[in-house]
Amino acid sequence: MGDPILLAGDHRGVPLKAALAERLQAAGHEVRDLGPNDDQSVNYPEFVAPAARAVSEGQASRAIVICGTGLGVMYTANRFPRVRAALVHDVATARASREHNDSNILALSGDATSPELAWQIVEAWLAEPFAGGRHAKRVEQIDSLTRNPAGPLAEAEPAVAEILRREAERQAQCLELIASENFVSEAVLEAVGSIATNKYAEGYPGRRYYGGCEVLDEVEDLARSRAAELFGCDHANVQPHSGSQANECVYRAALEVGDTILAMNLDHGGHLTHGSPVNFSGKLYNIVPYGVDRETERIDYEEVRRLALEHRPKLIQCGATAYSRIIEFDKFREIGDEVGALVFADIAHIAGLVVTGHHPSPVGHAQLIATTTHKTLRGPRGGMILCDEALAKKVDSAVFPGGQGGPLMHVIAAKAVAFAEALRPEFREYSGQVVANAKALAGELAGRGFKIVSGGTDNHLFMLSLVDREISGKAAQNALEEAGITVNKNMVPYDTRKPFVTSGVRIGSPALTTRGMGEEEMVKAGELVARVLNAPEDPAVRDAVRGEVVALCNRFPLYSDRWHRLG
Repeated sequence: MGDPILLAGDHRGVPLKAALAERLQAAGHEVRDLGPNDDQSVNYPEFVAPAARAVSEGQASRAIVICGTGLGVMYTANRFPRVRAALVHDVATARASREHNDSNILALSGDATSPELAWQIVEAWLAEPFAGGRHAKRVEQIDSLTRNPAGPLAEAEPAVAEILRREAERQAQCLELIASENFVSEAVLEAVGSIATNKYAEGYPGRRYYGGCEVLDEVEDLARSRAAELFGCDHANVQPHSGSQANECVYRAALEVGDTILAMNLDHGGHLTHGSPVNFSGKLYNIVPYGVDRETERIDYEEVRRLALEHRPKLIQCGATAYSRIIEFDKFREIGDEVGALVFADIAHIAGLVVTGHHPSPVGHAQLIATTTHKTLRGPRGGMILCDEALAKKVDSAVFPGGQGGPLMHVIAAKAVAFAEALRPEFREYSGQVVANAKALAGELAGRGFKIVSGGTDNHLFMLSLVDREISGKAAQNALEEAGITVNKNMVPYDTRKPFVTSGVRIGSPALTTRGMGEEEMVKAGELVARVLNAPEDPAVRDAVRGEVVALCNRFPLYSDRWHRLG
């Protein structure tokens, strides 16, 4: 008859608890009595807390707790998140506690409730279903009150705790359309905040410069093997702290200072580390930029080939941070082979799509691959390098000792968790929805008269061009933010505005897809974006949109069971 019913209480509740256990077992229920079992005086929290914790953490769905008055056991149980303990003295209240409030722990008075009445109460409580409907919102509000108990952070540093609480609220109440952001799972959050942060571990598994690494060696091995399985590659280095550091280590492994790199131009969709003159890459290497065709706004592979033949780069970089079309890695490899250059694919944005088959893989075409582990891969913030076995030693040496000291073992643990999640069938479904959502959102904005760079998208993002509008990318970002919609200003191909102003915004679907939104919600999001950008200086429009944003977000709760970890 379902999972066990837990029983707990104190010495004054023992007689009634024993009577109920007998009746429950006779009725076919499995019972787990957590004690006590005699009349020796005890403190009820010692016995009630394990029962409440089990219900809170989903290990059990129902418990019955009993003390002299029923008050103490109810107070104790209700200290736990997601526990709704009801003190009941009659059958009608038992039914109401289930129908209206979805109570999951029944508290009884051992002194004031006879065994017969108690059994009638228990029978009614077990039989009554939760009505849901309008009551569901009330239950959600009740639960929210126990999700942020004063913990060590709030006690030790309330200012930081309050900032994090407000950030949790901002994330929950805004439409996150920044293409490079996502929401990790609770399991990833737990790993990032784990005791692995305490361990220094310079070197690699089995070859550390510090003792005491034998346990956490296992988690790095797990992360490496899962990454290799995900991408189907020879070797994975999971130590880079970020995507930029991963890119730097790739260059260090493959190049000498002053070598020539053929890389994607920043304002055509490239990244700072692809040769921007203000970045280390542009300062240390000879950068030859390529871009997109002015008419199609897509990569012109013949132009890439022409530049490669002219400049004979040692490395050809492919991959982008603001390019919405399929990247043909096989063509880059053909060009690389023709001029004797290595091919380096930066797939930071599309890694999650690559591992699920929603974008062609660079494995087998690019000898060197780098990625972040967040974005579409939905892991912790960090970096990773994948490569052929022939380059593994150079890559590992470039990361440590060449580029970093001790790895962040708590982040590597979280990477291992995220890679396991990405290996599951549901992640493939998620990635497909990411692409479908981006297409729906871009289509809605195009239908409302906005220009989409290259005319659409094949991946998780698209660029909204404001070249023909009076508003800049910066002004658009600010107006949308005031309405509860977050995007980032971004240069568009052949942009004439400064990088901090720009003529476009970049929009992506991963974060909202993680919340469970689909094409219908993307159409609504497109409508809201359009309303703001068509009247960017009208506060009444922004306020109205803000209200609709909150209503939409409330339908798709974020970390609804983990507020106590975020604030």
